[in-house]
Amino acid sequence: MLHPELDRTDTRILDLLQEHGDLSTAEVAERLDLTPSTAWRRVSRLQESGVVHKRVALLDREKLGLSVLVFSHVKVAGHGRDALLRFEQAVRAHPEILECYTMMGETDFLLRIVCRDIKAYEAFFLDHLSRFPGVQSVNSSIALAVIKETTALPLGS
Repeated sequence: MLHPELDRTDTRILDLLQEHGDLSTAEVAERLDLTPSTAWRRVSRLQESGVVHKRVALLDREKLGLSVLVFSHVKVAGHGRDALLRFEQAVRAHPEILECYTMMGETDFLLRIVCRDIKAYEAFFLDHLSRFPGVQSVNSSIALAVIKETTALPLGS
């Protein structure tokens, strides 16, 4: 279910921006057969409301020498607010960690990490991740291949 304030035109704009975030408002208008003022008003509203919170360039990590993708399940010893906050601060300080999720179940956090190679991940693990505040255990898996990777949200359903 889409946000109730979004109509079909908003959805078309969002689909287009997800695929081509670098388009100008004039180009959005042209591709969607809108007037430039309508496109500008709608894109501005989507940005101001936070539906579009950032437009970025997506980089090819392998072409940049970051060929290893690691998923790490982290269990922490303490679950108090302060312990979790210290762990989260440590995560934010390391650009190798692309994503971090708080989880329910066996582990407390799931991290998506990129590195140049296995040796670089080993160094990151030994020098940083294993030393993060409260870390009790880390179970890491190396991705062998990417089957699907997208940032586009399914707006058409």
